Amino acid sequence: MKAILSLSISIVAALSLFLNVSAAFSTQSCRSLLGPQYQYHNVGQHVGRIFMSTTAASSLEQRQQQQQEQQLSNAITKLKRVLTQEYISFFNPMVDSWYAPDVTFDDPLTSLSGVNSYRNNVDMLAGRTLLGKILFDGASINLHSVTGGEISQDSSGNIQIDDIITRWTLRVTAKVLPWKPEAVFSGISVYKLHVGGSNGVAIIGQTDYWDSINIKEGTDATTTLPQRQYQKVDKSVAIQDFLAQLQPDGFRAAAAAPELPYILLRRGNGYELRKYPGYVGIATPYDRRDFGYGSLGAFARGMNPYAPSLMKIYNDDDAEVSREKVMMWPLQYASNGDDAAPPPPADAVEKAGEGQWKSISLSSQFGRIVAVRTFEDAAMGPVVRNADRELRMMLRRDGLVPKDGSEEFVEFAQYDAVHSMGKRRGEVWIELKEGGHPF
Repeated sequence: MKAILSLSISIVAALSLFLNVSAAFSTQSCRSLLGPQYQYHNVGQHVGRIFMSTTAASSLEQRQQQQQEQQLSNAITKLKRVLTQEYISFFNPMVDSWYAPDVTFDDPLTSLSGVNSYRNNVDMLAGRTLLGKILFDGASINLHSVTGGEISQDSSGNIQIDDIITRWTLRVTAKVLPWKPEAVFSGISVYKLHVGGSNGVAIIGQTDYWDSINIKEGTDATTTLPQRQYQKVDKSVAIQDFLAQLQPDGFRAAAAAPELPYILLRRGNGYELRKYPGYVGIATPYDRRDFGYGSLGAFARGMNPYAPSLMKIYNDDDAEVSREKVMMWPLQYASNGDDAAPPPPADAVEKAGEGQWKSISLSSQFGRIVAVRTFEDAAMGPVVRNADRELRMMLRRDGLVPKDGSEEFVEFAQYDAVHSMGKRRGEVWIELKEGGHPF
């Protein structure tokens, strides 16, 4: 038993000696490998310091990257403000410092490069050059939106800038022609950007597309990348579109009243998109249109109503009880462009629904975006319904969505007096669904 105990003690002592020697050897070996400057430092402490140093460098790099992106974001925000001001002033002045010296411009009619060529083209449309003064007058741009310009990184960590997209409507009068026609174009501009220049970011290219000729059939109008809905077409298509707007309009019937104002958002292929403010009006059911005109005309005497007369006819011919046709005249609109309808005139409130005006009611319309197709034939049932069908086909083609329930009726507008002479102006209207359009 003593022999066994003595052997155990000896084995434990030997193991202890071995572990001590191994530890001393390992520490000394590590110190030797790491160099004399580490002879008096613990290896674990050194590794920790290396890790902390690497982390600090990485954190500094991240802060520098964030600062660079923030500076770039600020520059892009400022560029958007500059573009907005340029559109409002029709590029007077054009701020050259935001454009690369070799900037390119491309639209359905024109291709050019260089800041000077870019500016001369704009100045000609605005009538600020000798040729422009001869050809054009009243050029203006209505800017609807400025989007894009988001910053991201690719897989290699390089900074990427999304295109800036503007939506606009351009109007210009061709005063060189005796009848002075107005040409209207709406569409988008796609601005390509790069990092650099005196402002930190610069425009290196602009490509314009027209709503009337460049929209791809069957595409989604609400896509987050609007440029994907557009495609280039042959220049002859653009020339034809432009010349068609310069044709003489002929003798038109006199308007029955001043027109309810609106913002033209799109001149599309066969239709328009308009933004109307909120308005209040008077409405009456009718069997014959001339009777409706007579009733509303007598009621609104002295109230200065606006054109057009708006008629709503329900598609319920097969129903046991058909709903009445309704005619409405706008009386007042929100002058500041608000969607909320203004209050009706006091005398209209006092008379509506009373005595001989029992059939006349007040009608408020919230601001809305409507698609419009014009027709020139007499506003008979088959003509109006056919125009409505054509308009719905065009909306599907261009990815626009009508408001739910709009298929239950046909809404059409008439601007001239019932028995007026000349080319008449009739329209079918289809209200668009909220979110069913890009505006």
